[in-house]
Formats: sequence, structure tokens, C-alpha cells
Amino acid sequence: MKKAFAYSGISALVVLGVTLLTPARAAAQDPILTPVIVGEAAPIIVQAVTPKPKPGVQKFEGLFMQANGTQVTLRQRGNEMDIQTFPLSQEASAKMQKIIDKGGYQYGDKVTVYFDSTTHKALKFKGKPSRPL
Repeated sequence: MKKAFAYSGISALVVLGVTLLTPARAAAQDPILTPVIVGEAAPIIVQAVTPKPKPGVQKFEGLFMQANGTQVTLRQRGNEMDIQTFPLSQEASAKMQKIIDKGGYQYGDKVTVYFDSTTHKALKFKGKPSRPL
């Protein structure tokens, strides 16, 4: 009889140890019985932070690419990837038209444009046009 109690005590300890060592079933694995209805959320509006230009006149030194009576396109001297087009003011447009009538700038001429930083409009420009080919 003592052996039966001993075996039952050992077997109870084994069952208790096995139940403590095995992990419980995860609740996330249970099937979902009710469908989840997801409503459409309002879009989140994110505004990009843009640096505010300094008010006043700034200059852009570049190499001439193309121009007409209303705008001029330049490539920055040190950076070939920076290409900017400036609309011309009335005074600059009249001056550009006179230069175009005489033969105009040629590709690669050094030109400095003074422009208004808020409107990005060329107020005046400097540079000696080379001879037309």
C-alpha cells in the first residue's frame, strides 16, 4: 500500500511539472468570431517645411544656357545639376532684347543675375556676351 501512495505521489508531481513547463495556448490563435469593421479614417495632412527666403536682392552666378525676351536660364558654375530659370523684369527684359538683337549670349558665357528672393524675378544681370559663331 505504501508503494501505491508513493507511485501516485510521484505521478502527481510529474503531471504537475509537465503542466507547469508547457506553455499555455496563445489567445491570439483563437479564431475571431465577429468580423472586424474598419472605418475609413480622415487623411493626415502633413505640410513640408520650406525655408523662408531672405527678403531682398540676391545674386546667382552661372553659365548661360538659353534666353529669350522674357526669361533667362543659367547653370550654376560649381554645380552642373543646379539649373535655374529667371523671369525678367521690364528693365531687364528691355536690356535682354537689345543684347539678343546684337547677337545675344552664347552657351557657356558667364552671367550674374540679381534677383528678388521673394518673387524670383531677375531685376538685372551682368555679363559680357561673346561673339556669335
